[in-house]
Amino acid sequence: MIKRPATILVLLTGLNLLNYLDRLVVSAVLPKVQEELHLSNFMGGLLATVFLVGYFATSPIFGALGDKSSRKALIAFGVIVWSVATFASGLAKSAPTLLLARAMVGVGEASYATLAPTIIDDVAPADRKGRWLAIFYVASPVGAALGYLVGGFVESHWGWRSAFFVAGGPGILLALVCLLMVEPERKRTAAKADIRANVAVLARVPLYRQAVLGYCAYTAAVGAFSYWAPKFLYARYALPLAKANFNFGVITVVAGALGTAIGGSWGDRAQRALPKTSSPEQHERDAIRALLRVCAIGSAVGAPFAVVCFLAPRPEIFFASVFFCEVALFLSTSPINGAVLRAVPTELRASAMALCIFAIHVFGDLWSPPLVGLLADNMPIAMAMMTLPVAIGVSAWLWWPKRVTATP
Repeated sequence: MIKRPATILVLLTGLNLLNYLDRLVVSAVLPKVQEELHLSNFMGGLLATVFLVGYFATSPIFGALGDKSSRKALIAFGVIVWSVATFASGLAKSAPTLLLARAMVGVGEASYATLAPTIIDDVAPADRKGRWLAIFYVASPVGAALGYLVGGFVESHWGWRSAFFVAGGPGILLALVCLLMVEPERKRTAAKADIRANVAVLARVPLYRQAVLGYCAYTAAVGAFSYWAPKFLYARYALPLAKANFNFGVITVVAGALGTAIGGSWGDRAQRALPKTSSPEQHERDAIRALLRVCAIGSAVGAPFAVVCFLAPRPEIFFASVFFCEVALFLSTSPINGAVLRAVPTELRASAMALCIFAIHVFGDLWSPPLVGLLADNMPIAMAMMTLPVAIGVSAWLWWPKRVTATP
């Protein structure tokens, strides 16, 4: 059995890496999928939308179940579902079958993304929760980058279908390993899961609302950016798809890992710098505001770099700008999830994470990839992508705390 907290962190981080690899491999091969299945840019964007429909539509269910039952069993179930569905994506012969497969990938990933952070938060030492969440979430950019790298490499040698076969294979074995975890003791809701009641309670928490609203705008921008970046490079600069994926993937690994690590450490430091107050509740609110301030600064710095990316006349300028843009944007990865978890009662953390996932996708990247695709069908793709820095700027405005008590 797996009992050591550090081992649990390693296992869940590895699965998170695979989670994002499976999610982003479709972006790496999208131009070839469009060519073979005759998909417009709008239809290409819908592949991201149906994934998210499966993802956010089921995340509240998994969140409610996770607050009252075994999380490791639900996680193992989700990993198996997304792995099989990723493999099935490579068998698709038409747009409808591919759309169905991507929707099922979203269902599987909803279980994992909702519940895994709550286990990390349970097992992490009290003074290092931000760093442990940063380690867990650093798998997001690394996994996404591997989606580009693996997808681009496999597609260039064996075709786009094989990229899905390679991405979907390892998950089943890791799902079985999840069943060996010993879950930490926690307070569970005694009553039957009531999604409506949980949502009503969470919606009345001001700092939770602020965190989620900013996260919606951020996710709209980052989701469309990561989805369309290889196609942007392929279409605007006529780069070979394998080269576009390799360059963007390597930059995403380095910049994403660096930004996530800095953000996690900065968030912990910002909380330690807060003055002691007579009220533990006030200190907790101040800590959440400090985390949101880190997120706001990241978006405020990232937005102008995103503008330079999409207006760059040469790919070299794009790659230089996107590095700094991604470092800034990934500063938010650990702090925003820490803020979401800290803003709510302990027994509702799984539901809070699930509702957050639901909101950021239904109001964020559910619509942004097909919107950019629709715009790209009717104007130069560079102009279509310029909608994204606007959304990044909105996230900075929404996240900026109304009252700052300490400077991180």
